[in-house]
Amino acid sequence: MTDPTPTSTAASPASPLTLRAVSADDHAAWMPLWRGYQAFYRVDIPAATSDVTWARFLDPSEPMHAAIAWQGSRAVGLVHWIMHRGCWSVGDYCYLNDLYAEPDVRGSGVGRALIEHVYDAARGAGCSRVYWLTHESNDVAMRLYDRIADRSGFVQYRKVL
Repeated sequence: MTDPTPTSTAASPASPLTLRAVSADDHAAWMPLWRGYQAFYRVDIPAATSDVTWARFLDPSEPMHAAIAWQGSRAVGLVHWIMHRGCWSVGDYCYLNDLYAEPDVRGSGVGRALIEHVYDAARGAGCSRVYWLTHESNDVAMRLYDRIADRSGFVQYRKVL
């Protein structure tokens, strides 16, 4: 099976942007980004859930993956994705679960680079599509998403159990 977490780089005015899969040594860099993501969406995920999530990223038998965007030694963004089967194609689907860039680097290409990183991972794993959700009020992000993906037209329904 192809490694679903390629390393990629993109240029930015401040310093080169490097994206790579998380390793066990990255927990201290990942956690503030993960908390920033939660603050952006005004949620508080229990620490025990975050611990399980982190462990899943490090388990090669799990379909969950994570990468961090780095500017030099500073972690400036994260992306999480999940590979899963679907009924409409032979290739798996790739669900881009979480995407976050630090406020001071938004608009500099970090978000796009993180999404492109997932596109590359999904292609490498033979996926037939990448998809994600965003909140209807996230206008800034949707301007980017409208340039690099197609809106499906589907409306999400859910029931928390």
